[in-house]
Order: sequence, then structure tokens, then C-alpha cells
Amino acid sequence: MVCACIDIGTNTTRLLVAEPGRDGLREVLAQRVFTRVRDAQGADGTIAAEKLAEVVGVVAAQARAARGLGCAVVHAVATAAIRDAPNRGDLVAAVRRVAHLELEVLTPEEEARLAFCGATRTLRDGGAVDRAIGVVDLGGGSTELVVGTARDGVSWWASVPVGSGTLVDAHLRADPLTLAELDAMRAQAAGAFARVDAPSPALALAVGGSATSLRRLCGARLDPASLRAALDLLTRAPAAEVARTHDLDVERVRLLPGALAVLERASAAFAAPLTVARGGLREGILLEAIDEARGGRGA
Repeated sequence: MVCACIDIGTNTTRLLVAEPGRDGLREVLAQRVFTRVRDAQGADGTIAAEKLAEVVGVVAAQARAARGLGCAVVHAVATAAIRDAPNRGDLVAAVRRVAHLELEVLTPEEEARLAFCGATRTLRDGGAVDRAIGVVDLGGGSTELVVGTARDGVSWWASVPVGSGTLVDAHLRADPLTLAELDAMRAQAAGAFARVDAPSPALALAVGGSATSLRRLCGARLDPASLRAALDLLTRAPAAEVARTHDLDVERVRLLPGALAVLERASAAFAAPLTVARGGLREGILLEAIDEARGGRGA
């Protein structure tokens, strides 16, 4: 049962092709293209026609790749930047026409729930089914915080209108990052999280492309010390040098200061260090699709 999901985010458009495996899913193919939708949005969020065409082309190519691997059904979703765009309907229509896919623009609540599903159901050691687990779904344009249990699902969630791209686009001009730019990012992140009153989970997980990339800078555990060390590195070395040393894309490294500023606030909101999860939004979508095909979870 090979299945696929294409996720159009603020920073990237990503494809995951997977099949059921020992730890929930076994990856068959993963692709990522830095489409940076926010770079082509006007003051009201309208996405330029050229960027829409670029994204549609990427989605069509990823859909062809998935179908070539035997995927009869390809799920396509979009998140914050598309959700906030007045002309999102143009993208939905173009994806239907060119890629022959029905693009679902997720609500913040749907995004939070699916990220929680993907993060918790791909844990190698699931542990007690009733322990509280927190998930931070860090995107380019928004961040979803979720708390729940493996047994009962989501019990609390919040969407914060700040992401890695939001902060980098607003404040980053130098290379390497300056302390003044870092302070500005941290201040904006703190303001965005000011009204978040999150439960304190027993385990807190981080998902999203930037969070996954931080494994190479910080390891899987993102505690205050490791987050500060990563930020210190980004103020001392140009993005190209960090990318070369840690085998990362330069585009991703340029987004990491914003990601780290958000993750600092998310960790503080949960009053817990974060652990980089193995799965997130795309995994959650595919796991639920497999459940549905089998007639219900665990069938």
C-alpha cells in the first residue's frame, strides 16, 4: 500500500511517498523544493502569478514521481502562506487542472491534529498511551502547538502567527546573522507567544523541516543550551559555511535563526526541552489514509 502526500508550505513544497512499516511508515521517496511562497506575496497576502505557476509546476512533477512509484491516490495539502492568500482559489484550481489533484487548504486546527498524529505515531518508543505529549509544528508562516495523548488524541492546541520565514523575512539582512537581528527575531517571537498558556506535557516534540535540520547542528534534543549554541554558531559563520560543514542546504540555514527563535519560545511555553520527532504533518496524513483504507485505525 504505497501512498503519497505533497505539502505546500510557506518555505518549501515537499513530497513524501511511503508504505506501512515497523514504526508506522517506511519512506520510499522524499523530495523537497524551496519554493518560498512568502517571497512573492503582496501586502495583502496575494501570491504573484509567476510564483503560483512555479509551485504548480513543482506539484505536478512531484505528483508524476509519486504515480510512477505506484501511488493511485496522492494527497495534496497547503498550510499557512496559502491559507492566508486571497487568491488561494487560483492555486487550488491550477493544481486540479495541471497536476490532476484536489488540493486541501488545511485549517490551523487540522494542521495541528495531523502533525500530532504524525509525531506521536512514529515514536519508536511510544511509552504509556495516557502520558501527555506536546508537539510543536514549526512552519514558515505559523507555528502550531498541540498537547494530547496517544490514547485520546488532541486535548489542547494553539496556532501562533509566526514562523521561521516570518522572522527571517522581517529581520535578517546580514550574513552571518548579527546580534541585533537575533534580538529583533526573539522579541517578535516572544510577542507572538505572549498569550499562549500551554499545558506542560511529559514529553515535547518538534516537527517541521527546520526542526529536522537542527539535528545536524544540535542533535535530537533541543534544550536551552543546545539552542543557544546553535544560535551562537549562526552569528559567527556565514550561511554557506554552516551549510557546507553540516551538510545542509544554504536556503535552510538562512531560515534557521528564525526557527531557533520560535523553538526557544515554544520550549518555554511547554516548560520542557524539545526532542526532534521522526514524523510530522505528512506522516500524519499518510497514516490516517492507511487507516481509512484498512477500515479504521489498527484494522
